[in-house]
Amino acid sequence: LPAAERAYLLEELNRTAAAYPSERCIHELFEQQVQKAPEAVALVFEDERLSYGELNARANRLAHHLIGLGVRPDQPVAICLERSPAMVVGLLAILKAGGAYLPLDPAYPCARLRQ
Repeated sequence: LPAAERAYLLEELNRTAAAYPSERCIHELFEQQVQKAPEAVALVFEDERLSYGELNARANRLAHHLIGLGVRPDQPVAICLERSPAMVVGLLAILKAGGAYLPLDPAYPCARLRQ
């Protein structure tokens, strides 16, 4: 590739910095997007697509369940899933419940995961 085209591809197209309000949590920003475009596709994984509304509804159901189980603000909640829609739902739900997600790699040996 010519130097100018290479620079364009590597530098210009990778300028994805965006300002986010530091006083808002990621799940609050997500809910703001749900209000703007509930039918828009939020997640694509293999042949599955979830809209913002669907993803939010699933996360809310799980968040209420977590609260019912006793999850409190800033409490660590472990999540051990392969990358999938279920993992995204779980992360959002933990944040919505006020917890702090603790990602565990499912590839770790069972003994290590139990520690």
